[in-house]
Amino acid sequence: MRQSPGGRAPSPRSVLLAEVAQATQRLADAGVPSPRFDAEELASFVHGVKRGELHQVADADFDARYWEAIARREAREPLQHITGRAFFRYLELAVGRGVFVPRPETESVVGWAIDAVRAMDVAEPLIVDLCTGSGAIALALAQEVPRSRVHAVELDEGALHWARKNTDGTRVRLHHADARTALPELDGQVDLVISNPPYIPLTEWEHVAPEARDHDPQLALFSGEDGLDLIRGLERTAHRLLRPGGLVVIEHADTQGGQVPWIFTEDRGWADAADHPDLNNRPRFATARREVP
Repeated sequence: MRQSPGGRAPSPRSVLLAEVAQATQRLADAGVPSPRFDAEELASFVHGVKRGELHQVADADFDARYWEAIARREAREPLQHITGRAFFRYLELAVGRGVFVPRPETESVVGWAIDAVRAMDVAEPLIVDLCTGSGAIALALAQEVPRSRVHAVELDEGALHWARKNTDGTRVRLHHADARTALPELDGQVDLVISNPPYIPLTEWEHVAPEARDHDPQLALFSGEDGLDLIRGLERTAHRLLRPGGLVVIEHADTQGGQVPWIFTEDRGWADAADHPDLNNRPRFATARREVP
């Protein structure tokens, strides 16, 4: 009979919880940042129950495939690749190899953008999401700004597969294009341009978490020696697409605070360029307004 750490036989229905405890330790030893959460989330996924219902799984129903999932996470495969799903604001997205997994910090970027669009008092705001990846940002805006017209742009074929899967049957219009040259037919008409582009400097490669470095597409991570190459290109795209008074919102690394607003300068046709903090009070995204002539 299986023994508990104190030498007593476990109480009924406790096998899964005991395995979760062991899995938590294994993940912690492997350097996984949130070992308890991930161990419980994988148990929930494998057994088809909510995390709060794990104690209800009978001993006889324990699924040994749980340890296969734990081994993959122990090897630092992203949790979302194992479960095939990622949660972003009010969305559940399909994700897997070939697409950047949306991060919680991006939710605050989208929250600011939603508030800004609502404040515009435009009946059917026109929004463009550049470098859409899984489609998370575009879908959140379409869902939370109900009368918006949302276009999403993605260049990478692998990411495009997942964006198609997530946007199919929605109001989001997906475009396979380079963000620097996309959507010339919308020039001067867009109310909001938003992007979570690649912004990691190439010199930081070895410091990137294994989940991102070894599993996210390189095109979604790195952008030149200082990480700002694509953002410089997107500045021109945003200026081309936006109507006078329209807004651009660009996510960046917390170490790039102060650098990105300087790309959106007055002599390039911008006003009110500023940085904004995330929920941890670290600089996370920059905004600017296209000048009104």
